[in-house]
Amino acid sequence: MLMAVFYLVAFLSIFFSLLVIFSKNPVHSVIYLIITFFTFTIHYVLLNAQFLAIVNFIVYMGAIMVLFLYVLMLLDLNVNSEPVKSSLMKIAGIVAGMCLLVTLAGALKGSGFLPAGAHEEVVQRPNLGLVKNLGQVLFHDFLLPFEVSSLLLLSAMVGAVLLAKREPREI
Repeated sequence: MLMAVFYLVAFLSIFFSLLVIFSKNPVHSVIYLIITFFTFTIHYVLLNAQFLAIVNFIVYMGAIMVLFLYVLMLLDLNVNSEPVKSSLMKIAGIVAGMCLLVTLAGALKGSGFLPAGAHEEVVQRPNLGLVKNLGQVLFHDFLLPFEVSSLLLLSAMVGAVLLAKREPREI
């Protein structure tokens, strides 16, 4: 039963991600992207990674999608202002997509994407996706990169505040 739900959600993920790409209306594309992120959240719950599911739900489905919709509202998307796409550009896009597909297929074929004992390891370790394990790895094995990234984010916030701050006007 669990595998049937997993395959159904996987099919829905692929279906809605294709709708994101092929949708003509940008607002519909963003809505399909929200549904795609929701299917990813369901995948995380099925894989016993509740923390990642909650973070995906809050960050991607909340903040980033609101930002996308806000940008779409600010853009002036008229049908008359769209550039005319030549058939040469369409052919170049198809060739580039096929090259990417061949490259990804070759990389996945030679990488041993799923080792032989991967499924047994997940079954033997039911606490694999818990926040406790994430915290132990993050704060023991990767403490220095975590602190460096926090300093980088802090400096980016300070820089954004300094750039956005206006000088007071004299009357």
